[in-house]
Amino acid sequence: MRIGPIDVEFLLAIMPILLKGALMTIELTVLAIFFGTIIGLFVALMKISRFKLLTVFGGIYTWVIRGIPLLVQLFILYYGLAQYFDIQLSPKAAAVLGLSICGGAYIAEIFRAGIQSIDKGQMEAALSLGMSYTQAMRRVILPQAYRRLLPPMGNEFIALMKDTSLVSVITMVELMRSGILLNSTYIRSMEIYLTVGIIYLIMTTFFIYIINLIEKRLSISDAS
Repeated sequence: MRIGPIDVEFLLAIMPILLKGALMTIELTVLAIFFGTIIGLFVALMKISRFKLLTVFGGIYTWVIRGIPLLVQLFILYYGLAQYFDIQLSPKAAAVLGLSICGGAYIAEIFRAGIQSIDKGQMEAALSLGMSYTQAMRRVILPQAYRRLLPPMGNEFIALMKDTSLVSVITMVELMRSGILLNSTYIRSMEIYLTVGIIYLIMTTFFIYIINLIEKRLSISDAS
């Protein structure tokens, strides 16, 4: 059955392959946001540290990683390490590592901005009560900052999900790579890539809805 130029039977036949790729896209995104959040938090704490060396290191990290395109970073991790250091990462390992390192640089700036948005008097009060800097950050500052971090973190999650399409260049079989492989077999670019695009749109729309729902519930709890 055809709807205009679209062969519905063909799309139904390839849909399981694309959906499998979509699940891998979601897995890569979740892993990247998890490890990227850990990296980002540590780098953010470095950037606001009282120790100059840590501040400089955190600044260099975000400057370098944000200044080099993710695609280039993936090539370095997958091909460069193998060629010059005999470190052969699997496509999945290279994809997760590249997305996490890149995402971590942007998440670090989100954390830094969120932490610094909290009134400095909060830290001073915590320290005056005998807390260490680490205790004050963990018990006082971060619990107040996390609500302000949710909207930009949600945006970063969506951005990372779309950026997973770049890992197709290192033979990682996710949604985009699945579409490329199908097109190399059937040569039906419009149908395949349009379907890939629609699946990305559905996924991003779903997660945007979830993020907005969480934000609304947090705002209701704040009001009450």
